[in-house]
Amino acid sequence: MSVQLHFNSVVTDAAPGLSLFTQADKLGIPVPTSCNKQGKCKECVVEVAEGMACLSKPGPEEQHLKGSFRLSCCTRVTAEQGTVRCHTMRRGTMKIEKHAFELPTGPRTWQLDPAVTRDGERILLEGVEIDRGTGPLHGLAIDLGTTTVVIRLLNLESGEVIADSSFENPQRFGGSDVMARIQYDTEDRTKTLQRTLVGYLSRAITEFPVDPRSIYEVIIAGNSTMRDLFFKLSVYSIGQSPYQSVTELEMAGGQRTTTTLSDTARRLGLPIHPKARILGLPIISGHVGADAAACMLAIDIANEERVVAVMDIGTNTELIIGNKHKVLAASCPAGPAFEGGQITCGMPGLPGAIEKVAIQDDGRVDTTVIGDVPPEGLCGSGLVDLLSELLRTGRMNALGRFEEAGQDFVVATGGDRPVIFNESDVNALAQAKGANVAGLQIAFAEYGIDYPQLDVFYLAGGFGRHLNLESSKRIGLIPNLAADRIVQVGNASVEGACIALLSCTKRAELEALVKRVTHCRLETHPGFFDFFVEGCQFAPVGGTAVSGT
Repeated sequence: MSVQLHFNSVVTDAAPGLSLFTQADKLGIPVPTSCNKQGKCKECVVEVAEGMACLSKPGPEEQHLKGSFRLSCCTRVTAEQGTVRCHTMRRGTMKIEKHAFELPTGPRTWQLDPAVTRDGERILLEGVEIDRGTGPLHGLAIDLGTTTVVIRLLNLESGEVIADSSFENPQRFGGSDVMARIQYDTEDRTKTLQRTLVGYLSRAITEFPVDPRSIYEVIIAGNSTMRDLFFKLSVYSIGQSPYQSVTELEMAGGQRTTTTLSDTARRLGLPIHPKARILGLPIISGHVGADAAACMLAIDIANEERVVAVMDIGTNTELIIGNKHKVLAASCPAGPAFEGGQITCGMPGLPGAIEKVAIQDDGRVDTTVIGDVPPEGLCGSGLVDLLSELLRTGRMNALGRFEEAGQDFVVATGGDRPVIFNESDVNALAQAKGANVAGLQIAFAEYGIDYPQLDVFYLAGGFGRHLNLESSKRIGLIPNLAADRIVQVGNASVEGACIALLSCTKRAELEALVKRVTHCRLETHPGFFDFFVEGCQFAPVGGTAVSGT
């Protein structure tokens, strides 16, 4: 007799006594660690989806973990039979955009102007020698999302993207949204969230096809919480009204002139050149962070005559409206639902995720699965398609109620378990959408324009890049604008980080820009609740009904 172990979808028989880390090692599944399996580094986190009763009880090394999360080096199979399903904070062929500088603003018009240069064999960081050598000079652009982390490796002399990588943010054991992680970090006091993320970043960096010591600068974009956590700052103040980063408070007190952060690779623990500089892009205000700033750089809003908007839908949705004359920004506390969090069969855009859904006239459900493998769950674009199709076919009404109340809707079979969807999932998605719609309505009103007056609506982010626009407009996730005014630009945050990495001139432009952005605080707006309630309904926003409804 033995326990059947499903580890990252690889199946094996696991005899009692072995740790999950050892089992993963035998299966060739890499699990981050820097303490040689002693439970000290806290990096080898796994999520147990089934079979916790078959495993050893959590020990003192795991007291920082809650719910279904365990340290794989401390967790042993104890039962003689049963089934255990677990996975690392997953990595792999996530839906990321691999080509830089192909934004609607056209070909790159600015000149390469990196902070890292060479003078013969001398390698200089803003004119100061930090190394000697004749090899290539590399840098990293990193987008630290609440749910997903994306890394690009670039050649600093040519601007070429050499490689990229992405993975689920392993800090998820501390909570699925920023407020939960703020509370976790405040109570933890040992920087566990930071160390765990560094472990995953370190593994990704060492797998790149270059010598890590040839990486001399890193640009970090991310919301205020993700950025400050990475730089080992207290994030307590971001969780308390008026929700400001400690860098904002210090700037207001005259202790600093910018919210930009800078540190060394040695101090932050990245396995690159120890004197490499890690630069956190400036934040705008509150939860409108460095990712929003990077988006502004990517769409070149500082030089834009038209009125444009960019919306990066995620756990913390950023919204920016404006042009070279006036810019307004807001942050929408949407939560993780549209990234697969808090959904019965939700998951990130990894192999096994359903990314497209269509319901035929005969009731048959057609799906497209990432990686052409058996379906495991639904990622964001699949969830939007599913909501739209349920609405279009009358299986769900505008209030999110199923025609057959109380019954699960079976989306797909063929995997280990059927992929289902229910009204509690609809409720989670409705609340996330309601927050986004409230942000849209308030921000446009504060800017003083209606949707028809907008010239371009940029949909940013890996999620936004793969949305079906008709589905999104039908359920009211995005404004009901003509298709030729909606542009899906992919990960504009990492795009902006790449631009900042390659151009000190553009960095200076961004520093000046963030200081003149108006921050629209949604949580204090008197109409927020009304807009939120209205936005929870599944109906087009700012226009007539979408075709097919």
